[in-house]
Amino acid sequence: MKLRFLGQSSFSVEMGDKHLIFDPFISANPKAADINIEDLKADYVLLSHGHQDHVLDAEAIAKNNEATIISNYEIVTWYGAKDIKGHPLNHGGQWSFDFGNVKYVNAIHSSVLPDGTYGGNPGGFVINNDETCFYFAGDTALTWDMKLIPMTSPKLDFAILPVGDNFTMGISDAVLAAEFIECDKIVACHFDTFGYIEIDHQAAKEAFAVKGKELIILEVGEEIEL
Repeated sequence: MKLRFLGQSSFSVEMGDKHLIFDPFISANPKAADINIEDLKADYVLLSHGHQDHVLDAEAIAKNNEATIISNYEIVTWYGAKDIKGHPLNHGGQWSFDFGNVKYVNAIHSSVLPDGTYGGNPGGFVINNDETCFYFAGDTALTWDMKLIPMTSPKLDFAILPVGDNFTMGISDAVLAAEFIECDKIVACHFDTFGYIEIDHQAAKEAFAVKGKELIILEVGEEIEL
């Protein structure tokens, strides 16, 4: 599968012939100025919670592609009023889609949609098919519930974790999170977009390496095979 970093916590993922977009905050992110949302392909748009730096471009991308939004009930309902297809999930629930199985798991954060509408409880996604299994944590603090993931899901090939601190986990807690989920390959998200969440890249990689983990810090627009 292919993973492309679109800035902040936004990624595009190719799973077979299906295209997934996670938490798209692109058009207002100066660090993603070279990415045109009109060019992005999406069969599904997955939203971890309602904050603007995670949903800003969801409506445009979904409408451009006639894509389905996957999120919690409140967020899916909000987009449904905009005539966008959606599949609602709630914590602990899962559903098999044509690209794989999606389980909505706990996150500790807040959530409100851009117009002030209640955004439901934030969450993350564990996604698996016959070829891979990965965890997209969304915005979250370190939580003991992460220990449930290796108990209830196939072994993770990689995980996407926030590392920027201030609004989410920082580096030290993200290292613990990697241990909780029993995953050795971590892709960083929610870092460097603005001053509060800037990180020292080398120090972050070294903190993971001490625990036998690999931290992958992608440049905006960079694509890798996983």
